[in-house]
Amino acid sequence: MKVELEVMKRSLYSYALPLLLLTACATPEAPADQPSPLKAIALDSSVAIVTGQTVYVPIYSHIYIWERSRTLDLTATLSVRNTDPKHSIILTAVDYYDNNGKLIRNYLAQPVELGSMVATDFLVNQNDTRGGAGASFVVEWVAQQQVTPPVIEAVMVNAGGNQGISFVSPGRVIQTRSSNE
Repeated sequence: MKVELEVMKRSLYSYALPLLLLTACATPEAPADQPSPLKAIALDSSVAIVTGQTVYVPIYSHIYIWERSRTLDLTATLSVRNTDPKHSIILTAVDYYDNNGKLIRNYLAQPVELGSMVATDFLVNQNDTRGGAGASFVVEWVAQQQVTPPVIEAVMVNAGGNQGISFVSPGRVIQTRSSNE
């Protein structure tokens, strides 16, 4: 009995010590007062728009496991990355829709400028399951000159216990805007 107890203690320490070390060495969260990479911009008739796109990005606030009655909730991060090395783009809309196409949230109150090679993200918390398995983002962007199109995609994650799941969902262009329009 004493030997079994000693083995159990060693086993417990072998799991607890690495977890404690990982927790102690974890990178701290960014300070709340960190400047945003987004600058509000006024879009009026004086702003000449040359190009732009509407991009659809599938999001999963949960996925089914084993059967329809069991789900795994996910955190979704929408990432918008301006890939142009010289020019800014303007995000005009970042809208989150549920499984039935109902608007849940507008992430932008007004258009914002995303500088060259700058990235930003928008988060759907893991406990926000309103979107369902068929949720989506619709992102609209424009530019005042020809630019390389941004990379727009989502990463869904759930990590709990000793298991984790993550996957990427790429955006799909559903409408293109050009200066000829």
